Amino acid sequence: MDEKNLNSVQEELDINEICRIRREKLQALKDAGKNPFEKVKYDRTAFSTQIKEDYANFEGKEVGIAGRLISKRIMGKASFAVILDGQGTIQSYLSINDLGDAYLEFKDYDIGDIIGIKGSVFTTRTGEISVHAHSVELLSKSLLPLPEKYHGLKDEDTRYRQREIDLIANPEVKKTFVMRSKIMKSIRNYLDGVGYLEVDTPVLQPLEIGAAARPFKTHHNALDIDMYLRIETELYLKRLIVGGFDKVYEVGRIFRNEGMDRSHNPEFTTVEMYQAYSDYQDMMNLIEDMYRTITLEVCGTDKITYQGVDIDMGKKWERLTMVEAVKKYAGVDYNDWATDEDARKVAKEKGVEVEEGDEATKGHVLIAFFDAFVEDKLVQPTFIYDYPVENSPLAKRKPTDPAFTERFEYFIYAREMGNAFSELNDPIDQKERFVKQVEAKRAKGGNDAKVDEDFVTALEYGLPPTGGLGFGVDRLVMLLTDSASIRDVILFPTMKPIKK
Repeated sequence: MDEKNLNSVQEELDINEICRIRREKLQALKDAGKNPFEKVKYDRTAFSTQIKEDYANFEGKEVGIAGRLISKRIMGKASFAVILDGQGTIQSYLSINDLGDAYLEFKDYDIGDIIGIKGSVFTTRTGEISVHAHSVELLSKSLLPLPEKYHGLKDEDTRYRQREIDLIANPEVKKTFVMRSKIMKSIRNYLDGVGYLEVDTPVLQPLEIGAAARPFKTHHNALDIDMYLRIETELYLKRLIVGGFDKVYEVGRIFRNEGMDRSHNPEFTTVEMYQAYSDYQDMMNLIEDMYRTITLEVCGTDKITYQGVDIDMGKKWERLTMVEAVKKYAGVDYNDWATDEDARKVAKEKGVEVEEGDEATKGHVLIAFFDAFVEDKLVQPTFIYDYPVENSPLAKRKPTDPAFTERFEYFIYAREMGNAFSELNDPIDQKERFVKQVEAKRAKGGNDAKVDEDFVTALEYGLPPTGGLGFGVDRLVMLLTDSASIRDVILFPTMKPIKK
C-alpha cells in the first residue's frame, strides 16, 4: 500500500474514532436529560456583523448570539470561543465564575457543535470585539468532524458534493451565492421595470421537440404516457404572445441530457423574454442596457475583472454580422463563394472541418469558420448577428437575404452568453423547418423527436412580429462573481455517483 493510501486509511480510522467519541457524548447528554436535539428555539437577538459594525450602540448591552462553534481556547477556569453565524464570526469569553456547571459542560463541546450564548458586548485588551458570556447552551450536536483545521476543505469534488461543508469551511463561497441572489433580484427588477410580466410554463412536456438538445425522459403513470423535462421555455412563452400578452419572461430551470464541463451542467437556469411588435435589434439594445445596469447594481462598477481579464461592460458593445466576423478573424469572405462546393473547397484548404461533409451548404461552412476562428477572439462584449438559416430554425429570415436570419448571439470572455431572434411567425415556414429538424435528429438516433403541432397551430392563429431572447443565468453569475466553473455558482451541481 502506498503512502497516500496509508494516510487515507489512517484518516478514516481517526474519523471513526472521533465519531464514536461524539456519539458517546450525545448518549451521555440524553441519559442526563439534556438531549440537544430536543431544543426547538433560541432567542438570537444579534448577528456577528451587526455587533462589529455598530459596536458603539452594542457596547455593554446584553445580546443573544448563536451559531457553529469553530474554535475554542481552554485556559483552565476561563476560555475563548469563536462561533460562525449567518453573517460571520465573533468571539466570546466564557468563565466558570459566570457560568458555573455550564462552563464545565462547555469545555466538553466539540468543534462543529451549534451553540447559543447570551452575554454583554465588550472589547478585549487586544482590541477584539467579543461577547462576555452569562449563559451558554448546546443547541445541536455535531456528530461528524469539520474538515481539518476548519479551512481544510479544498478538494473540489468534496466541496461540490457536500456544499453544506464547503459553506462552513470556506466563507467566501457563501458570498458567491448571496451575489447570485442579488443578480436574480436585479434581473427581475430590470424586466419588471420595463414592463415585462413574469410567468411560469410547464417543466414536464408531452413530447420531445425537434431541437438539437437531448432531453431527460420520464413516464407519467396515471396518463400512461412518456414525458420530457423541458430543454427550453421558448415555445410556451411565444404562445402567450399569440394569446395577447405584450411582454413576458420566465426564469426557468432547464434540463439537458448531455455532457458536463466547466460551463455546462445538465440542470441550469435561463431567462427567456419575448416582446410583441419588436425585433432582434430591440433585443440587442435591451440586453446591452440590462447587463450594464445589473453589473453596476451588484458590482458597483461596469468595469469588472474575470479570471484576470478586464471586461468593460459600460462601453458600447461591438456589433458584427457573422459574415463580417469571419472575414475579420479568418480572412475568408462568404461573399466570394458562388456555390456550396466553393465553400466546401475553401474549408478543406483552410483545414476547417464541416460536420455535414459533402452535403454542407455555404451556411454550414460559414458556421464552421466562425467556430474555428472567431469565438475565442470575442473577449469584450460583442454581438454577432445575421446567422445562416441552417442553424436558426426558430428565427425569421432576413427579407433582404433569405439565406440568413434575424438572429444574434452575444459573447463575453469568448463565451456565448445569450441568443436572440426576430421570431419566426410564418406557420408554414415553421412547420417545414420543424420537419427538417426532426428528420435530422432521428437520423442521429433521436427516434422520439416530434413536430410540436400545438405550437404550429398557435402560429396559425397569428403571432405578431416579436423579438425574443434567452440567456444563461449561471454564466452571468460566473462572470460577475469571477467564478471559473459553473459548479462554483450552482449550490448543488450534478455529480458523478461515488462507487461504494
